[in-house]
Amino acid sequence: MKLNCDMGESFGQWKMGMDEDIMPHVDMANIACGFHASDPLTMAKTVALAKEYNVAIGAHPAYPDLLGFGRRDLKLSESEIINIVLYQVGALQSICHSQGVQLSYVKPHGAFYNAMMRDEAIFLSIVKGISLLSSKLPLMILATNDAERMQSQADKLGVSLLLEAFCDRAYSDEGRLVPRNMEDSVLKDERDIENRIRELIQDKHITTITGKKLSVNADTICVHGDHPEALDSVKKVRAFIESL
Repeated sequence: MKLNCDMGESFGQWKMGMDEDIMPHVDMANIACGFHASDPLTMAKTVALAKEYNVAIGAHPAYPDLLGFGRRDLKLSESEIINIVLYQVGALQSICHSQGVQLSYVKPHGAFYNAMMRDEAIFLSIVKGISLLSSKLPLMILATNDAERMQSQADKLGVSLLLEAFCDRAYSDEGRLVPRNMEDSVLKDERDIENRIRELIQDKHITTITGKKLSVNADTICVHGDHPEALDSVKKVRAFIESL
């Protein structure tokens, strides 16, 4: 089971996350592309760091919302969505090319990600944007019961999907992530996180916030590197996965 983590989210003099410490412990880096965080120099530094540790590089495009860190919904047209995907992914792709590495996938950020999972039109607009790139990169989505249907839609445009799950976020009975502003939306107890990982890897399911069991077949688990205990948490997740 591969670990992915959001990275490169600093901006100018503003420092975000613990990229240098966490990069050696993950398999996939979702690198911000400038619309919710990051800047060209940060993108280049993060790509170089991923290259140093042989970590797969993913583009992490977002709504154009620096003030809200990409966590606010925006009403955009299909054309706008297609072109913000092309703009952001293309920028990171160019930086990767300059350093002799490949961009491997696309994972939308924050509100853009959540909107993609609940609104078919937004999902299809993102897929269309990816299909117009010089290489049709896989799109990372939340592993849900809709995954097979979403893959059949993406197949029509030649785009494959990567399915991810979260080891530290609560799930609703519908298989969606519980909003961060709700109580107990983030799992903090180490035993709860280990139980979630064990469920995902061994049982192929997760337990929702009400105790319901949902089938989940994930390719990758997302970990977060933007809180004070992040490094210790990621190390423990890595060690626990390797112990199973």
